[in-house]
Amino acid sequence: MNLCVEAAGTIVALALQSFTLSWDHSVERIEWSERWTIRPQGLVLEEAIVRGTGAGMEIPEGAVLKDGAWRYRPSLPALPELLLSDAGRGTDWTLCDGEGRCRRLSDLVPAAGEVVRLSPCDRAESQP
Repeated sequence: MNLCVEAAGTIVALALQSFTLSWDHSVERIEWSERWTIRPQGLVLEEAIVRGTGAGMEIPEGAVLKDGAWRYRPSLPALPELLLSDAGRGTDWTLCDGEGRCRRLSDLVPAAGEVVRLSPCDRAESQP
């Protein structure tokens, strides 16, 4: 199974079993990250990690503070896709593979001002 990253008509398939997606909160500028696994039924959110609290960043019940970050497992079913939009804020996401190699999504696809779609796929397209 691969992860397809798509924006503005460009699709890139990455050979991954899992990945971490991180970004800075648009107001508080505090890092959020999420660990995902790629399964045939969809993308499964394994853990969310928040490095602080603030506006719109309430820590859910059951979260544990570990190594300076709140960690919790959101109760979500597998998602067929994940849609990301910066809504004009200039947000960029960082995607890291299971080996710790990280890239900005805007380096993979032309993401500025576009919705970026992440989904499981079986495509054999080249990986940049």
